[in-house]
Amino acid sequence: MLLSEVVEVSATVAATRSRLAKVAALADLLRRSAAPAVVSFLVGVPSQGRIGAGFRTVLDLAAAPAPEPVLTVADVDSALAEFAATSGRGSAARRAELLAGLFGRATAAEQDFLKRLLTGELRQGALEGVMLDAVARAADVPGEVVRRAFMLSGRLPETAAAALSGGAAALAEFRLEVGRPVRPMLASPAESLSGALAELGSCVVEHKLDGARVQVHRDGDEVRIFTRTLRDITGSVPELVELVRGLPCTSVVLDGETLALTDDGRPRPFQETMSRFGALLPGAPAELGEDDLRRLLLSPFFFDCLHLDGADLLDLPLRERRAALERVAGRHVIASTVEPDDERAAAVLDEALGAGHEGVVVKSLDSAYAAGRRGRAWQKVKPVHTLDLVVLGVEWGSGRRTGLLSNLHLGARDPDGGPPIMVGKTFKGLTDELLAWQTRELRARATEEDDWTVRVRPDLVVEIELDGAQVSPRYPGGVALRFARVLRYRPDKDAGEADTIDAVRNLLPGTR
Repeated sequence: MLLSEVVEVSATVAATRSRLAKVAALADLLRRSAAPAVVSFLVGVPSQGRIGAGFRTVLDLAAAPAPEPVLTVADVDSALAEFAATSGRGSAARRAELLAGLFGRATAAEQDFLKRLLTGELRQGALEGVMLDAVARAADVPGEVVRRAFMLSGRLPETAAAALSGGAAALAEFRLEVGRPVRPMLASPAESLSGALAELGSCVVEHKLDGARVQVHRDGDEVRIFTRTLRDITGSVPELVELVRGLPCTSVVLDGETLALTDDGRPRPFQETMSRFGALLPGAPAELGEDDLRRLLLSPFFFDCLHLDGADLLDLPLRERRAALERVAGRHVIASTVEPDDERAAAVLDEALGAGHEGVVVKSLDSAYAAGRRGRAWQKVKPVHTLDLVVLGVEWGSGRRTGLLSNLHLGARDPDGGPPIMVGKTFKGLTDELLAWQTRELRARATEEDDWTVRVRPDLVVEIELDGAQVSPRYPGGVALRFARVLRYRPDKDAGEADTIDAVRNLLPGTR
């Protein structure tokens, strides 16, 4: 397949707000080719993942465009694979030669596409979900069958190839595989604790910790630990590996949180926990020596069991998964109360907040594990409104903030696969340390600059605390944040996990 065909469909998808039109365009192309590289390119990433092409290096490429399209998807995929594999002496020159040769064979439209592909500018938060709908349509199989296969495989290109080649039967072959992470189930914000209890009926109320999500896999003595974005961090958390090896089982997959605790059992700052995963946020130790490691040992708190001793539990109701969890994880199960009345649930929320945690999560005991989905079966209750938003740009500060990037432009995810939708600005909540960090990080992500504003790649997620939302004609989504302030950055999340414009609109007065 010619690259130009993928470029044309990508442009069509970007030009329409209609989810149905996006799905139709993608499905038509997939019927012609569901090669892994085609699927990867359309969701905005090379099939090799990050290949190490520097942002400025890519933007500064200046090759004369080809007059006619001749590049195939296979040509591009092969060149990028060679680029990613090139290392050692002379590698910089060879990598530059590979990119120059590739861009020299591309038309102007293809060059633009490739630049955005390599710099992350094609990534659109919900396009993955749109692509799953397109795969289902192209293969003429139910969407839930495609989503389940993707949940279990964790790989969209392989899921698409199976659907288009073998339909529902091929998708049914995907199974939970110990050692291969599944996409985590997510919680939706609740309007109130009482509302969540009334909606979910038979439920469990759990502490919501201010930690990092982890998924633990054990098969015999082999243990692997993954983040919420499915990154393997096994080598960074030896204390968790040792603990999991000691659990009373042969094989297990557990979902939970981990965090660093003070001597009296209260959570340390989130930045310190994330420093163990290689994310040096302001307030985290710059270097972890022996004393730091001893102080920052991570403690796990598990809340779900997806597999135990050869049996997959994903489709069982939570009440049965919890029984397996308590059997295998014992004292490492997160604090919770099963089927509480309103008074007891309120007490659990108070206990969680008193212990320094974020709030509680209310979960239906009848729910299966819907990996990768943010449904209503799990609802989080926190005392303040918070949203995970994407940084779109930032304005230079003035006064004592002169020379620092200060006023953030914030975007919510478009659930239909478009670019993030701006919903407001804020410069509040920023300490001097955070301002300095933010300036370095955002300058490195800059795509455009003028005297006032730096526009950045929309891949950095920031958690915003706010008082609510209001109708506003100023922003394209028709809604704006009220009294927004920065709570913290979230390097453990990618743009695809940011809250949607619908979540912002749900904060409008009288919406619920």
